[in-house]
Amino acid sequence: MPELPEVETVRRGLAPLLVGKFIARAQTKRADLRFPFPKRFAARLSGRRVEALTRRAKYLLAELDDGNIWVTHLGMTGRWSVVGAEQQPGDFYYAEPPDPAHTHVIVEMERGARLEFNDPRRFGYMDLIARDAFDAHPWFKGLGPEPLGNAFHAPYLAEAFAGKKANVKAALLDQRVVAGLGNIYVVEALHRAGIAPARAAGSVSRPRLERLAPAIREVLEEAISVGGSTLSDYAAVDGAQGGFQQRFRVYDREGERCATPKCNGAIKRAVHSGRSTFWCAKCQR
Repeated sequence: MPELPEVETVRRGLAPLLVGKFIARAQTKRADLRFPFPKRFAARLSGRRVEALTRRAKYLLAELDDGNIWVTHLGMTGRWSVVGAEQQPGDFYYAEPPDPAHTHVIVEMERGARLEFNDPRRFGYMDLIARDAFDAHPWFKGLGPEPLGNAFHAPYLAEAFAGKKANVKAALLDQRVVAGLGNIYVVEALHRAGIAPARAAGSVSRPRLERLAPAIREVLEEAISVGGSTLSDYAAVDGAQGGFQQRFRVYDREGERCATPKCNGAIKRAVHSGRSTFWCAKCQR
């Protein structure tokens, strides 16, 4: 499933083609993805001007001129492709074009740009939410702060983790604590901060939290700069596969030597709640 850096990469790729422009025509090729499309979805998109394209957690948010927000979640295999754009974003390895049989939404912009949403497994979904009802919507109500925002820092983590017996990895994956963090970047950040993923969140000392907060920001920003990580089906707007997987320090490196300087430990792996955890038992405490 695409994580925050992958979704942010898609947002940055789409923004020049959407923001400030009108949707000439929208079309849906089926009645639903993971959930049914809202009534008259294509008709309500057609003719609208996109005023802004933002991200909340792993959601893409296109603010429209009629007061609605067009929400897209990529699910596991959802992918926006751009056809006919003069310049495609990205500078990575180019994947094969998506199968047209799985193109479920087509959006034609003014000046000829054509956007296609392709989703073989159909775990993605879209909706139109009124701007004044957005914060109370079940998808967004209760989400924690953005890990790249000003509200995310060590003092916040200290407050959020206080008294928590759940392990620190589980706490960081809780979207009520931090919005948008996923498995890959949590284990990578914990390694950089030297914190064992199984340690109880409430027992992590303040000095360690002072390392953890910037480590999370650092690993996300680094991943965004290279277009995210390509695992299985994910690709950026231009079909490019992300490059951060080449920089993994622990993820999917079971049995390999730890990348921390002067550490001769080996990367271990365990499965918790169906998700793989990778860590170095020597330098992560």
